[in-house]
Amino acid sequence: MIARLSGTILEKRGDAAVVDVQGVGYLVHLSLQSLGKLPAEGARAQLRCYTHVREDALQLFGFVSAEEEELFHLLISVSGVGPRLAQNILSGMPATELATAILHNEIARLTKISGVGKKTAERLVVELKDKIKTSGLAAARPSQPPAAIGADEALLSALVNLGYRPAAAERTAETVRRNLGPAAPLEDQLREALRLISGVP
Repeated sequence: MIARLSGTILEKRGDAAVVDVQGVGYLVHLSLQSLGKLPAEGARAQLRCYTHVREDALQLFGFVSAEEEELFHLLISVSGVGPRLAQNILSGMPATELATAILHNEIARLTKISGVGKKTAERLVVELKDKIKTSGLAAARPSQPPAAIGADEALLSALVNLGYRPAAAERTAETVRRNLGPAAPLEDQLREALRLISGVP
């Protein structure tokens, strides 16, 4: 299993990056939180990794911080939460803030994350509260955390991180909202935005 990658960032795309390790390009799926902390294309980076093996695919999920990696493993231990949903949940807010929200039973905050309904939020709290309490992942001091990133903001942030100007990103995001509707999953919105930008019919 691949646990770490150290190499050059060749490309950033939507919710993933391609990392060149001695001539081999690895496609690594990342949360928007980690993607936003990656250096520019052409720079070197180190990523913690989780290797997800299925019958029809082998996928790598990457993390910039140890906290996000630890929380990812906790999330995928929850019934009904796979690696892709866990990555989407981690995109919603920084790992320590997410852990704090789960610890303090903040269902309303959790449901602001794209793709997380009330039942999923309640399951996260029920199954992870005690684990987070003993993990030390939650913020050490009580504070007013920033609101979870909404799908609109997350899409804009992803496009800007990919190198698009804010004005162009805003126009594209507006077209995506019209095409798919505001409730579309972030992954679908990103795919549609990249299709529009590349001019694919």
